[in-house]
Amino acid sequence: MTPLRTTTDKETGVAVVTLDRPERLNAIDLEMTARLKALWAEFRFDDTVRAIVLTGAGDRAFSTGLDRDAEVPQPESPYMLDDPLVSIGPKASDLWKPVIAAVNGMACGGAFYLLGEADFVIADETATFFDPHTTYGMVSAYESVYLAQRMPFGEVARMALMGTAERVSARRAYEVGLVSEVTGRGEAVTAAVRCATVIASYPPAAVQGTVRALWTAQEATRSTALSQAPHLITLGNAPPETQAELFKARHPTSRTR
Repeated sequence: MTPLRTTTDKETGVAVVTLDRPERLNAIDLEMTARLKALWAEFRFDDTVRAIVLTGAGDRAFSTGLDRDAEVPQPESPYMLDDPLVSIGPKASDLWKPVIAAVNGMACGGAFYLLGEADFVIADETATFFDPHTTYGMVSAYESVYLAQRMPFGEVARMALMGTAERVSARRAYEVGLVSEVTGRGEAVTAAVRCATVIASYPPAAVQGTVRALWTAQEATRSTALSQAPHLITLGNAPPETQAELFKARHPTSRTR
């Protein structure tokens, strides 16, 4: 079964992209990364698609980030890091059509590579956001940089440093600016499609120019910060076997705020 599902309404110009591995909490494996990159590239040339909604299948998670079973060999150097998620977002593929993320359930870790490149995020009341990296002996670098573009510094620091011990509710995410709208249970996609349909009805060149202008305002800071991420991860991450031990010993409870 394909890990990615896409439906397009040619009449409205809205495509809905669904991360479709609900049995794995929509964790991102290497096949999904390849398909996401290919899809964003395809959308660049498809003028029938004028706005995109990105969501996750099932009711438990938008995505829990990189699948822990994914095997990604690494070079023996602190100056080089092979991160399969670094180019899975639409902006990394030079796609400047609007992307709205619709979140239900958990969104954590590597999910922020995608949420960080969405133009805005809509969440239903079941959504929770957290960053587990520090709990498992890993540096939160890319995730923290993406979140720092959307949330106050103290809120990003708290999420990154608290790890799995604390989850940010949809309501709190709305209060700090990560989320632009909170809906009832199961209604985030509907709300996102409604917004996307309005946006897709406007002249595409004006919309895409506005998206590009908005991201230009952040690009210099973001690019500089992301350039430091590989070294910080390589130097600060615990060995894989230590990460695995910490993951197995994880505490099952956490506090939501």
